Amino acid sequence: MSKYLDLSIRELHELLVSGKIKPKDLVLEAFDKLENSDLNAFITVCKDEALKRAEELENADKSSMLYGIPIAIKDNINTKGIRTTCASHMLENFVPFEDAFVIDKVNEAGMIIVGKTNMDEFAMGSTSQTSYFGAPKNPWDKTRIAGGSSGGSASVVAGLLAPIALGSDTGGSIRQPASYCGIVGMKPTYGRISRRGLIAFGSSLDQIGPMTKNVYDNALVLNSLVGYDEFDLTSSNREAEDFTRLIGEDIKGMKIAVPNYFISDIVDSEIKENVLSVCELLKENGATVDFIDIKHLEHAVTLYQIIAMGEASSNLARFDGVRFGYSADSNSVDELYAKTRAEGFGSEVKRRIMVGSYLLSGDNAKEYYTKALQVRNSMKESFDEAFKKYDLIIGPTTTTVAYHLGEGMDDVRKTFLDDVLVIPVNMAGLPGLNIPIGFNHEHMPIGLHIIGNRFEEAKMYKLGSFIEKELNLDLKVKEENHE
Repeated sequence: MSKYLDLSIRELHELLVSGKIKPKDLVLEAFDKLENSDLNAFITVCKDEALKRAEELENADKSSMLYGIPIAIKDNINTKGIRTTCASHMLENFVPFEDAFVIDKVNEAGMIIVGKTNMDEFAMGSTSQTSYFGAPKNPWDKTRIAGGSSGGSASVVAGLLAPIALGSDTGGSIRQPASYCGIVGMKPTYGRISRRGLIAFGSSLDQIGPMTKNVYDNALVLNSLVGYDEFDLTSSNREAEDFTRLIGEDIKGMKIAVPNYFISDIVDSEIKENVLSVCELLKENGATVDFIDIKHLEHAVTLYQIIAMGEASSNLARFDGVRFGYSADSNSVDELYAKTRAEGFGSEVKRRIMVGSYLLSGDNAKEYYTKALQVRNSMKESFDEAFKKYDLIIGPTTTTVAYHLGEGMDDVRKTFLDDVLVIPVNMAGLPGLNIPIGFNHEHMPIGLHIIGNRFEEAKMYKLGSFIEKELNLDLKVKEENHE
Protein backbone atom coordinates (compact mmCIF):
# COMPACT_ATOMS: atom_id res chain seq x y z
CA MET A 1 0.00 0.00 0.00
CA SER A 2 1.29 3.47 -0.88
CA LYS A 3 2.08 6.01 1.84
CA TYR A 4 1.10 9.24 0.10
CA LEU A 5 -1.27 10.26 2.89
CA ASP A 6 1.70 10.41 5.27
CA LEU A 7 2.93 13.46 3.32
CA SER A 8 2.12 17.13 3.83
CA ILE A 9 -0.29 18.96 1.54
CA ARG A 10 2.60 20.83 -0.07
CA GLU A 11 4.34 17.55 -0.89
CA LEU A 12 1.14 16.04 -2.26
CA HIS A 13 0.54 19.14 -4.36
CA GLU A 14 3.96 18.83 -5.99
CA LEU A 15 3.32 15.18 -6.85
CA LEU A 16 -0.13 15.96 -8.27
CA VAL A 17 1.02 18.93 -10.36
CA SER A 18 4.01 17.02 -11.74
CA GLY A 19 1.71 14.17 -12.76
CA LYS A 20 3.59 11.60 -10.65
CA ILE A 21 0.30 10.74 -8.97
CA LYS A 22 -3.35 11.38 -9.75
CA PRO A 23 -6.20 12.33 -7.38
CA LYS A 24 -7.51 8.79 -7.80
CA ASP A 25 -4.33 7.40 -6.23
CA LEU A 26 -4.98 9.37 -3.05
CA VAL A 27 -8.65 8.38 -2.96
CA LEU A 28 -7.84 4.69 -3.38
CA GLU A 29 -5.23 4.85 -0.62
CA ALA A 30 -7.70 6.63 1.68
CA PHE A 31 -10.34 3.95 1.18
CA ASP A 32 -7.81 1.14 1.48
CA LYS A 33 -6.87 2.53 4.90
CA LEU A 34 -10.45 3.29 5.83
CA GLU A 35 -11.70 -0.19 5.01
CA ASN A 36 -8.96 -1.72 7.18
CA SER A 37 -9.47 0.69 10.06
CA ASP A 38 -11.29 -0.08 13.30
CA LEU A 39 -11.32 3.52 14.56
CA ASN A 40 -15.06 3.95 13.90
CA ALA A 41 -14.19 7.44 12.71
CA PHE A 42 -16.73 7.57 9.84
CA ILE A 43 -20.51 7.34 9.86
CA THR A 44 -20.92 7.49 6.07
CA VAL A 45 -18.29 6.80 3.42
CA CYS A 46 -18.50 8.17 -0.12
CA LYS A 47 -16.31 5.86 -2.18
CA ASP A 48 -18.29 5.97 -5.44
CA GLU A 49 -18.75 9.75 -5.24
CA ALA A 50 -15.06 10.27 -4.38
CA LEU A 51 -13.79 8.11 -7.26
CA LYS A 52 -16.10 9.93 -9.67
CA ARG A 53 -14.88 13.27 -8.41
CA ALA A 54 -11.24 12.15 -8.72
CA GLU A 55 -11.75 11.22 -12.36
CA GLU A 56 -13.45 14.55 -13.08
CA LEU A 57 -10.46 16.38 -11.60
CA GLU A 58 -7.82 14.64 -13.75
CA ASN A 59 -8.11 17.24 -16.49
CA ALA A 60 -9.06 20.16 -14.23
CA ASP A 61 -6.99 23.20 -13.26
CA LYS A 62 -4.30 22.13 -10.77
CA SER A 63 -3.36 25.58 -9.48
CA SER A 64 -5.19 25.23 -6.15
CA MET A 65 -2.88 23.98 -3.39
CA LEU A 66 -5.73 21.72 -2.29
CA TYR A 67 -6.40 20.23 -5.72
CA GLY A 68 -7.09 16.49 -5.46
CA ILE A 69 -6.65 16.31 -1.69
CA PRO A 70 -9.05 13.99 0.22
CA ILE A 71 -11.06 15.61 3.00
CA ALA A 72 -13.45 14.26 5.65
CA ILE A 73 -16.47 16.28 6.79
CA LYS A 74 -18.02 16.30 10.25
CA ASP A 75 -21.50 14.82 10.04
CA ASN A 76 -23.33 17.96 11.14
CA ILE A 77 -22.34 19.83 7.95
CA ASN A 78 -24.88 19.47 5.15
CA THR A 79 -23.71 17.66 2.02
CA LYS A 80 -26.08 17.54 -0.95
CA GLY A 81 -27.08 13.98 -1.75
CA ILE A 82 -24.92 12.54 1.04
CA ARG A 83 -26.46 11.38 4.31
CA THR A 84 -25.99 13.85 7.17
CA THR A 85 -26.97 12.36 10.53
CA CYS A 86 -25.52 14.52 13.35
CA ALA A 87 -24.76 11.07 14.84
CA SER A 88 -28.41 10.88 15.87
CA HIS A 89 -31.28 8.43 15.35
CA MET A 90 -33.34 11.56 14.68
CA LEU A 91 -31.48 12.21 11.40
CA GLU A 92 -30.27 8.69 10.70
CA ASN A 93 -31.63 8.74 7.12
CA PHE A 94 -31.59 12.49 6.41
CA VAL A 95 -30.14 13.47 3.02
CA PRO A 96 -29.78 17.25 2.49
CA PHE A 97 -30.95 18.86 -0.75
CA GLU A 98 -28.18 21.48 -0.78
CA ASP A 99 -24.56 21.88 0.29
CA ALA A 100 -23.34 23.98 3.19
CA PHE A 101 -21.34 27.10 2.36
CA VAL A 102 -18.09 25.37 3.32
CA ILE A 103 -18.84 22.43 1.03
CA ASP A 104 -19.10 24.86 -1.88
CA LYS A 105 -15.68 26.14 -0.84
CA VAL A 106 -14.28 22.61 -0.57
CA ASN A 107 -15.47 21.84 -4.10
CA GLU A 108 -14.14 25.14 -5.49
CA ALA A 109 -10.68 24.31 -4.10
CA GLY A 110 -10.70 20.90 -5.79
CA MET A 111 -10.79 18.77 -2.65
CA ILE A 112 -12.43 15.33 -2.64
CA ILE A 113 -14.89 14.37 0.08
CA VAL A 114 -14.30 10.79 1.25
CA GLY A 115 -16.91 10.62 4.01
CA LYS A 116 -18.78 12.07 6.97
CA THR A 117 -17.14 11.73 10.37
CA ASN A 118 -18.44 10.44 13.68
CA MET A 119 -19.24 12.87 16.48
CA ASP A 120 -21.23 13.47 19.65
CA GLU A 121 -24.96 13.49 18.89
CA PHE A 122 -25.86 16.98 17.64
CA ALA A 123 -22.34 17.98 18.81
CA MET A 124 -23.44 17.66 22.46
CA GLY A 125 -20.55 16.17 24.41
CA SER A 126 -16.79 16.23 24.73
CA THR A 127 -15.95 12.57 24.08
CA SER A 128 -18.02 11.58 21.00
CA GLN A 129 -19.46 8.81 23.16
CA THR A 130 -23.00 10.18 22.81
CA SER A 131 -22.98 9.16 19.11
CA TYR A 132 -25.86 6.90 18.06
CA PHE A 133 -23.26 5.00 16.02
CA GLY A 134 -20.81 4.32 18.85
CA ALA A 135 -17.71 6.27 19.82
CA PRO A 136 -14.72 6.86 17.53
CA LYS A 137 -11.38 5.70 18.95
CA ASN A 138 -8.15 7.55 19.56
CA PRO A 139 -5.45 6.34 17.12
CA TRP A 140 -2.75 6.73 19.78
CA ASP A 141 -4.56 4.27 22.07
CA LYS A 142 -7.78 2.73 20.82
CA THR A 143 -9.01 2.13 24.36
CA ARG A 144 -9.26 5.92 24.81
CA ILE A 145 -11.60 8.67 23.64
CA ALA A 146 -10.82 10.73 20.56
CA GLY A 147 -12.46 13.72 22.24
CA GLY A 148 -15.50 15.62 21.11
CA SER A 149 -17.60 16.63 19.63
CA SER A 150 -15.38 16.49 16.50
CA GLY A 151 -13.80 13.22 17.66
CA GLY A 152 -14.26 11.41 14.36
CA SER A 153 -12.57 14.21 12.42
CA ALA A 154 -9.60 14.22 14.82
CA SER A 155 -9.32 10.43 14.61
CA VAL A 156 -9.34 10.54 10.80
CA VAL A 157 -6.43 12.99 10.61
CA ALA A 158 -4.36 11.40 13.38
CA GLY A 159 -4.99 7.94 11.90
CA LEU A 160 -3.85 9.16 8.46
CA LEU A 161 -7.17 8.22 6.83
CA ALA A 162 -7.31 11.68 5.22
CA PRO A 163 -4.99 14.71 5.36
CA ILE A 164 -7.80 17.15 6.19
CA ALA A 165 -11.02 17.07 8.16
CA LEU A 166 -13.57 19.73 8.99
CA GLY A 167 -14.97 20.03 12.48
CA SER A 168 -17.28 22.39 14.30
CA ASP A 169 -16.54 24.09 17.61
CA THR A 170 -19.18 25.31 20.07
CA GLY A 171 -17.20 25.03 23.28
CA GLY A 172 -13.87 23.53 22.25
CA SER A 173 -15.07 20.77 19.95
CA ILE A 174 -12.25 21.20 17.40
CA ARG A 175 -9.38 22.09 19.70
CA GLN A 176 -10.01 19.58 22.48
CA PRO A 177 -10.10 16.45 20.25
CA ALA A 178 -7.17 17.88 18.29
CA SER A 179 -5.22 17.99 21.56
CA TYR A 180 -6.25 14.47 22.54
CA CYS A 181 -5.26 13.10 19.11
CA GLY A 182 -2.04 15.04 18.56
CA ILE A 183 -3.07 17.14 15.55
CA VAL A 184 -3.58 20.81 14.66
CA GLY A 185 -7.10 22.22 15.02
CA MET A 186 -8.29 25.79 14.43
CA LYS A 187 -11.49 27.41 15.68
CA PRO A 188 -11.51 30.66 13.65
CA THR A 189 -12.96 33.98 14.74
CA TYR A 190 -16.74 33.84 15.03
CA GLY A 191 -18.12 34.86 11.63
CA ARG A 192 -14.88 34.13 9.76
CA ILE A 193 -16.47 31.05 8.10
CA SER A 194 -20.16 30.99 7.23
CA ARG A 195 -22.34 28.75 9.37
CA ARG A 196 -24.91 28.27 6.59
CA GLY A 197 -25.49 24.55 6.29
CA LEU A 198 -24.03 23.73 9.71
CA ILE A 199 -26.81 22.09 11.73
CA ALA A 200 -27.01 24.45 14.69
CA PHE A 201 -26.25 23.65 18.32
CA GLY A 202 -25.49 27.05 19.91
CA SER A 203 -25.87 29.72 17.23
CA SER A 204 -23.85 32.41 19.02
CA LEU A 205 -21.00 29.97 19.66
CA ASP A 206 -20.81 27.54 16.69
CA GLN A 207 -17.94 27.85 14.21
CA ILE A 208 -16.54 25.51 11.55
CA GLY A 209 -12.78 25.01 11.31
CA PRO A 210 -10.00 22.85 9.78
CA MET A 211 -8.13 19.94 11.35
CA THR A 212 -4.78 18.87 9.86
CA LYS A 213 -1.45 17.20 10.65
CA ASN A 214 0.59 20.42 10.72
CA VAL A 215 0.25 24.19 11.04
CA TYR A 216 1.03 25.18 7.45
CA ASP A 217 -1.54 22.74 6.08
CA ASN A 218 -4.11 24.16 8.48
CA ALA A 219 -3.50 27.70 7.29
CA LEU A 220 -3.81 26.56 3.66
CA VAL A 221 -7.20 24.98 4.35
CA LEU A 222 -8.45 28.05 6.19
CA ASN A 223 -7.50 30.11 3.12
CA SER A 224 -9.98 28.08 1.10
CA LEU A 225 -12.89 28.18 3.57
CA VAL A 226 -13.31 31.86 4.36
CA GLY A 227 -15.44 34.35 2.46
CA TYR A 228 -18.51 36.50 2.89
CA ASP A 229 -21.89 34.79 2.71
CA GLU A 230 -24.85 37.09 2.15
CA PHE A 231 -27.18 34.36 3.41
CA ASP A 232 -25.53 34.24 6.85
CA LEU A 233 -26.15 37.35 8.94
CA THR A 234 -23.17 36.52 11.17
CA SER A 235 -20.75 36.17 8.24
CA SER A 236 -17.90 38.71 8.30
CA ASN A 237 -17.26 40.73 5.16
CA ARG A 238 -13.48 41.06 5.13
CA GLU A 239 -10.90 41.20 2.38
CA ALA A 240 -9.23 37.91 1.50
CA GLU A 241 -5.87 37.24 3.12
CA ASP A 242 -3.21 34.56 3.06
CA PHE A 243 -3.05 32.93 6.48
CA THR A 244 0.37 31.42 5.68
CA ARG A 245 1.97 34.83 5.10
CA LEU A 246 3.63 35.19 8.54
CA ILE A 247 4.79 31.59 8.86
CA GLY A 248 8.59 31.48 9.13
CA GLU A 249 8.96 34.99 10.54
CA ASP A 250 11.03 35.67 13.65
CA ILE A 251 9.04 35.73 16.91
CA LYS A 252 11.47 38.13 18.59
CA GLY A 253 9.54 40.94 20.24
CA MET A 254 6.23 39.11 20.40
CA LYS A 255 4.34 39.65 23.65
CA ILE A 256 2.68 36.53 25.00
CA ALA A 257 0.32 36.24 27.98
CA VAL A 258 -0.52 33.16 30.05
CA PRO A 259 -3.66 33.39 32.22
CA ASN A 260 -2.90 32.16 35.73
CA TYR A 261 -6.11 30.13 35.75
CA PHE A 262 -4.82 28.14 32.77
CA ILE A 263 -1.86 26.81 34.79
CA SER A 264 -3.64 26.40 38.11
CA ASP A 265 -4.20 23.15 40.00
CA ILE A 266 -7.02 22.13 37.64
CA VAL A 267 -4.35 21.18 35.06
CA ASP A 268 -2.40 17.90 35.17
CA SER A 269 1.21 18.44 36.24
CA GLU A 270 2.75 16.87 33.11
CA ILE A 271 0.67 19.11 30.86
CA LYS A 272 1.62 22.16 32.92
CA GLU A 273 5.31 21.24 32.68
CA ASN A 274 5.13 21.00 28.88
CA VAL A 275 3.37 24.37 28.61
CA LEU A 276 5.89 26.08 30.89
CA SER A 277 8.70 24.51 28.88
CA VAL A 278 7.26 26.13 25.74
CA CYS A 279 7.13 29.45 27.61
CA GLU A 280 10.88 29.15 28.30
CA LEU A 281 11.49 28.33 24.63
CA LEU A 282 9.66 31.47 23.58
CA LYS A 283 11.61 33.65 26.01
CA GLU A 284 14.91 32.16 24.80
CA ASN A 285 13.97 33.26 21.29
CA GLY A 286 13.19 36.86 22.17
CA ALA A 287 9.50 36.79 23.06
CA THR A 288 8.08 38.24 26.27
CA VAL A 289 5.92 35.93 28.40
CA ASP A 290 3.84 37.33 31.25
CA PHE A 291 1.34 35.70 33.60
CA ILE A 292 -1.93 37.60 33.88
CA ASP A 293 -5.48 37.38 35.21
CA ILE A 294 -8.58 37.40 32.99
CA LYS A 295 -11.98 37.84 34.60
CA HIS A 296 -14.57 35.08 34.90
CA LEU A 297 -12.51 32.22 33.43
CA GLU A 298 -13.52 30.11 36.42
CA HIS A 299 -17.17 30.67 35.47
CA ALA A 300 -16.75 29.57 31.84
CA VAL A 301 -18.39 26.16 32.29
CA THR A 302 -21.44 27.62 34.05
CA LEU A 303 -21.84 30.29 31.37
CA TYR A 304 -21.55 27.68 28.66
CA GLN A 305 -24.15 25.44 30.27
CA ILE A 306 -26.67 28.27 30.46
CA ILE A 307 -26.07 29.86 27.04
CA ALA A 308 -25.41 26.72 24.97
CA MET A 309 -28.27 24.72 26.48
CA GLY A 310 -30.68 27.59 26.03
CA GLU A 311 -29.74 28.00 22.39
CA ALA A 312 -29.80 24.24 21.84
CA SER A 313 -33.35 23.91 23.17
CA SER A 314 -34.44 26.55 20.68
CA ASN A 315 -32.49 25.17 17.72
CA LEU A 316 -33.63 21.59 18.22
CA ALA A 317 -37.30 22.50 18.48
CA ARG A 318 -37.49 22.07 14.69
CA PHE A 319 -37.09 18.29 14.99
CA ASP A 320 -40.75 17.45 15.50
CA GLY A 321 -41.38 14.48 13.20
CA VAL A 322 -43.20 16.62 10.63
CA ARG A 323 -40.71 18.38 8.40
CA PHE A 324 -37.69 16.08 8.25
CA GLY A 325 -35.90 13.34 10.12
CA TYR A 326 -37.32 10.54 12.23
CA SER A 327 -41.11 10.40 12.64
CA ALA A 328 -42.70 8.08 15.22
CA ASP A 329 -45.96 6.19 14.70
CA SER A 330 -48.72 8.09 16.48
CA ASN A 331 -52.45 8.76 16.68
CA SER A 332 -52.35 12.53 17.25
CA VAL A 333 -50.13 15.55 16.70
CA ASP A 334 -49.27 15.79 20.39
CA GLU A 335 -48.32 12.12 20.46
CA LEU A 336 -46.29 12.56 17.27
CA TYR A 337 -44.19 15.33 18.81
CA ALA A 338 -43.70 13.53 22.12
CA LYS A 339 -42.84 10.09 20.72
CA THR A 340 -40.63 11.43 17.91
CA ARG A 341 -38.47 13.46 20.28
CA ALA A 342 -38.42 10.76 22.97
CA GLU A 343 -37.34 8.06 20.52
CA GLY A 344 -35.25 10.18 18.14
CA PHE A 345 -32.95 11.94 20.58
CA GLY A 346 -30.39 10.30 22.86
CA SER A 347 -30.31 10.88 26.61
CA GLU A 348 -27.64 13.62 26.60
CA VAL A 349 -29.47 15.65 23.95
CA LYS A 350 -32.79 15.29 25.77
CA ARG A 351 -31.19 16.38 29.03
CA ARG A 352 -29.76 19.52 27.43
CA ILE A 353 -33.05 20.36 25.73
CA MET A 354 -34.94 20.02 29.02
CA VAL A 355 -32.45 22.13 30.97
CA GLY A 356 -32.31 24.72 28.19
CA SER A 357 -36.08 24.96 28.00
CA TYR A 358 -36.21 25.53 31.77
CA LEU A 359 -33.55 28.24 31.56
CA LEU A 360 -35.49 30.14 28.88
CA SER A 361 -38.93 29.80 30.42
CA GLY A 362 -40.67 32.73 32.12
CA ASP A 363 -38.63 34.66 34.66
CA ASN A 364 -35.80 32.15 34.37
CA ALA A 365 -34.67 33.78 31.14
CA LYS A 366 -33.97 37.02 32.96
CA GLU A 367 -32.52 35.35 36.05
CA TYR A 368 -30.18 32.97 34.24
CA TYR A 369 -29.79 33.55 30.49
CA THR A 370 -29.70 37.37 30.50
CA LYS A 371 -27.34 37.40 33.48
CA ALA A 372 -25.07 34.87 31.77
CA LEU A 373 -24.89 37.11 28.70
CA GLN A 374 -23.81 40.01 30.93
CA VAL A 375 -21.00 37.98 32.51
CA ARG A 376 -20.03 36.71 29.07
CA ASN A 377 -19.67 40.31 27.88
CA SER A 378 -17.49 41.12 30.89
CA MET A 379 -15.23 38.17 30.05
CA LYS A 380 -15.01 39.39 26.45
CA GLU A 381 -13.99 42.87 27.65
CA SER A 382 -11.28 41.34 29.86
CA PHE A 383 -9.84 39.54 26.82
CA ASP A 384 -10.03 42.81 24.86
CA GLU A 385 -7.99 44.56 27.56
CA ALA A 386 -5.37 41.80 27.43
CA PHE A 387 -5.01 42.12 23.67
CA LYS A 388 -4.23 45.82 24.01
CA LYS A 389 -0.96 44.75 25.66
CA TYR A 390 -0.25 41.30 24.21
CA ASP A 391 -0.08 39.74 20.76
CA LEU A 392 -1.32 36.31 21.80
CA ILE A 393 -2.50 34.31 24.81
CA ILE A 394 -1.36 30.73 25.38
CA GLY A 395 -2.03 27.89 27.80
CA PRO A 396 -2.87 24.19 27.84
CA THR A 397 -5.75 23.08 25.63
CA THR A 398 -6.98 20.43 28.07
CA THR A 399 -6.58 19.68 31.78
CA THR A 400 -5.76 16.00 31.13
CA VAL A 401 -4.74 13.78 28.24
CA ALA A 402 -7.36 11.58 26.56
CA TYR A 403 -8.87 9.15 29.05
CA HIS A 404 -10.35 5.70 28.60
CA LEU A 405 -13.63 5.04 26.82
CA GLY A 406 -16.50 4.76 29.28
CA GLU A 407 -14.70 6.72 31.97
CA GLY A 408 -16.81 9.47 33.58
CA MET A 409 -19.91 8.68 31.53
CA ASP A 410 -22.09 8.92 34.65
CA ASP A 411 -20.56 12.27 35.64
CA VAL A 412 -22.61 14.87 33.76
CA ARG A 413 -20.39 17.78 34.79
CA LYS A 414 -17.14 16.05 33.74
CA THR A 415 -17.86 16.43 30.02
CA PHE A 416 -18.11 20.19 30.50
CA LEU A 417 -14.96 20.35 32.60
CA ASP A 418 -13.10 18.62 29.75
CA ASP A 419 -13.59 21.89 27.85
CA VAL A 420 -13.03 24.35 30.70
CA LEU A 421 -9.90 25.87 29.10
CA VAL A 422 -11.33 26.23 25.60
CA ILE A 423 -14.90 27.41 26.28
CA PRO A 424 -13.86 31.05 27.01
CA VAL A 425 -12.69 31.45 23.39
CA ASN A 426 -16.20 30.68 22.10
CA MET A 427 -17.73 33.03 24.68
CA ALA A 428 -15.59 35.90 23.42
CA GLY A 429 -15.84 35.03 19.70
CA LEU A 430 -12.05 34.68 19.49
CA PRO A 431 -9.93 32.35 17.34
CA GLY A 432 -8.21 29.43 19.08
CA LEU A 433 -5.57 27.03 17.75
CA ASN A 434 -4.35 23.72 19.19
CA ILE A 435 -0.88 22.45 18.35
CA PRO A 436 0.83 19.35 19.79
CA ILE A 437 3.75 20.11 22.13
CA GLY A 438 4.67 16.73 23.59
CA PHE A 439 3.51 13.59 25.35
CA ASN A 440 2.85 12.41 28.87
CA HIS A 441 4.49 9.35 30.46
CA GLU A 442 2.00 7.07 28.64
CA HIS A 443 2.93 8.67 25.31
CA MET A 444 -0.44 10.37 24.92
CA PRO A 445 -0.42 13.75 23.14
CA ILE A 446 -0.42 17.09 24.97
CA GLY A 447 -1.72 20.22 23.25
CA LEU A 448 -0.94 23.93 23.52
CA HIS A 449 -3.80 26.40 23.08
CA ILE A 450 -2.96 29.61 21.21
CA ILE A 451 -5.61 32.36 21.46
CA GLY A 452 -5.58 35.40 19.21
CA ASN A 453 -7.50 38.62 18.94
CA ARG A 454 -10.40 38.61 16.49
CA PHE A 455 -9.33 38.07 12.87
CA GLU A 456 -5.65 37.61 13.77
CA GLU A 457 -5.38 33.95 12.81
CA ALA A 458 -2.23 34.63 10.73
CA LYS A 459 -0.37 35.75 13.84
CA MET A 460 -1.44 32.54 15.63
CA TYR A 461 -0.15 30.40 12.77
CA LYS A 462 3.16 32.29 12.93
CA LEU A 463 3.68 31.35 16.58
CA GLY A 464 2.28 27.85 16.14
CA SER A 465 4.56 27.08 13.22
CA PHE A 466 7.61 28.36 15.11
CA ILE A 467 6.87 26.12 18.10
CA GLU A 468 6.14 23.18 15.80
CA LYS A 469 9.46 23.59 14.01
CA GLU A 470 11.48 24.02 17.22
CA LEU A 471 9.96 20.99 18.96
CA ASN A 472 10.09 18.82 15.82
CA LEU A 473 7.93 16.10 17.39
CA ASP A 474 7.38 12.67 15.88
CA LEU A 475 3.59 12.77 15.57
CA LYS A 476 3.12 9.67 13.47
CA VAL A 477 1.01 7.02 15.17
CA LYS A 478 2.49 3.54 15.04
CA GLU A 479 1.04 1.38 12.27
CA GLU A 480 -0.37 -1.22 14.67
CA ASN A 481 -2.30 1.54 16.44
CA HIS A 482 -4.30 2.79 13.46
CA GLU A 483 -4.59 -0.15 11.10
